[in-house]
Amino acid sequence: MLLRYKKSKKFHQKGDCKMIAHRGLSGIKRENTVAAFDLAGEHSYFGIETDVHVTSDNKYVIIHDSLTSRVSATSYLVEKTPLDTLRKVKLYAKSKEGGEKETRIPTLEEYVLSLKEHGKVGVLEMKNHFEEQEVWDMCAEIEKLGYMDHIIFISFYLENLVALRKKYPLQPAQYLTLHYNKNVLKTLIEHKLDIDVNFRALRPKSVREMHENGIKVNCWTVDWRPVARWLVKMGVDYITTNILE
Repeated sequence: MLLRYKKSKKFHQKGDCKMIAHRGLSGIKRENTVAAFDLAGEHSYFGIETDVHVTSDNKYVIIHDSLTSRVSATSYLVEKTPLDTLRKVKLYAKSKEGGEKETRIPTLEEYVLSLKEHGKVGVLEMKNHFEEQEVWDMCAEIEKLGYMDHIIFISFYLENLVALRKKYPLQPAQYLTLHYNKNVLKTLIEHKLDIDVNFRALRPKSVREMHENGIKVNCWTVDWRPVARWLVKMGVDYITTNILE
């Protein structure tokens, strides 16, 4: 559950660690909306994370869950619903001044345009399983917007990242995982992937081991300064957060 705040929480001890706004500045604005992306863009975050789904008519929309029910009064299954229907869904707003930017499901294009406007790196999670062509079509859309060089792709589905690697072998990509072990390390090395891991799975030894293999370490989701300080001391490269800045 995402907490509600009135302003970001300053974290001044991040050193070289880069902060990633989780689903935009979701501690203040409705997650995964243009309002949340724009607000994060106005702050010092290095990057803005979000989630992308494919609609029934092969369009790309920004929403976390497969169903719209948690964030609206509707209950559409995103993958079985056309874009026009999803665009009519009114999301629950977190703030009174958000307007349409906080109550409408964004398209992939709107997310990328917000990144471009604010000069931020995108951290784009491919939700669920994508077909290879869906991965490539999504990348082509980002390329048309001239922003592929500023996107890090992430996914819990290894096959999504393998599909990405076939056409974009040098594209920054992070394997999302709850755990870290030798098998995960082997997978990262084999597919030339970085990691985005639940912060609770990390220890100084594991961070050191990944760095020795040229792997960058992102971790999620950290909203507490003492935990962030502990992770920075370990040497993580990125911290994904709802509210720390």
